Amino acid sequence: MADNTTGTKKVAYEGMFIFDANRLARDPQGLPGEIAEMIESAGGELEVSRLWEERRLAYPIKGQRKGAYWITYFHLPSDQLAPLTKQCEIKDGILRQLFIRLPDSLVEPIIEHAKGATAGGGSTSSEPSSNGYASEEAPEEMATN
Repeated sequence: MADNTTGTKKVAYEGMFIFDANRLARDPQGLPGEIAEMIESAGGELEVSRLWEERRLAYPIKGQRKGAYWITYFHLPSDQLAPLTKQCEIKDGILRQLFIRLPDSLVEPIIEHAKGATAGGGSTSSEPSSNGYASEEAPEEMATN
């Protein structure tokens, strides 16, 4: 998949963001929408964007003790990853981000799984529901000992 404007091949990435949980709770569409705009303005295509989980952080990051982990899958020209990373670093509300290049052989299965595809080939919407989860049910809370 080559980008027609730059001639650079689009590469599949997984993006994990830790958002300020309080800001995400006040405006559930705000930060995820801004991430989508940043990816698209860099010539990328967003495949999946959803809440993974909210949890207490091991240590404060930018004064926050709780973070909302948001996972995305997208295609982006490889030369646009550094500028996207820089935009995320200066964006208020994004505490941390990590981008991982997906192996070509695993792109389709990973994205289908993230979209909630079933064994029968059906899939659920990749759009978050009112509770922020793309799948039918929210993940179970982990039991602590």
